[in-house]
Amino acid sequence: MKIIEVNPYDNYILQIVADDGRIGTFDVNPYLKYEAFADLKNTNEFMRISNGGYFIEWDCGADLSADTIEARWQVSVHTNA
Repeated sequence: MKIIEVNPYDNYILQIVADDGRIGTFDVNPYLKYEAFADLKNTNEFMRISNGGYFIEWDCGADLSADTIEARWQVSVHTNA
């Protein structure tokens, strides 16, 4: 899966748009207990996200691979792009 678009929300949820037309959400809350993601508890830090296509990364250095996201996200729409 390649990530086309990622949109962060205040409740530590990411909206993800994949290259195959799937759109869904990914909950980052379970990751906040890990040291690598601790800075994301600050909502301003959480909002500073960048899309690398096959991963997403925050300014603080925390990242998630597209494979991790694909394994755990909730798909809500599939547009068959």
